[in-house]
Amino acid sequence: MARKSWDEYFIGLLEEISSRATCDRGKNAAIITKNNHILTTGYVGAPSGSPHCDKVGHLMRRVINEDDTISQHCVRTIHAEENAILQSARFGPPIEGATIYIKMAPCYHCAIMIIQSGIKRVVAARRYHADKLSRELLEKAGIELVVLNEEVVQYQNQ
Repeated sequence: MARKSWDEYFIGLLEEISSRATCDRGKNAAIITKNNHILTTGYVGAPSGSPHCDKVGHLMRRVINEDDTISQHCVRTIHAEENAILQSARFGPPIEGATIYIKMAPCYHCAIMIIQSGIKRVVAARRYHADKLSRELLEKAGIELVVLNEEVVQYQNQ
């Protein structure tokens, strides 16, 4: 059996990390690496000390997407990308020039955080239903976005 590439290896770890997620919508996870070493991880969940979706339910908001469709988003949680970036801010390892691995392409807000944090490469397992603007933003910022499977992630109450 052929040895997995680093991208395949880190993408494969996301499923286990996402098992800690406390919001069942999307169940995203993130790993930030540099020189093929894990710096931080993150998953979807409420801020420390706040109630989690799996205990008190979702805090839903409607969003009008760039194609004029309306989708629903749970705003109780911190996204996996945000959590991984915040772990770096809190506990140390610098992520300038790093790669972030995620289960689905980032939302616009997470793309902004990725750019501002100095991450230079994003590897996503699949597409996100509202990723058009974030993809454009990452491209303009010179950040490489690799999507391994062009299938769009579908989840409940999207």
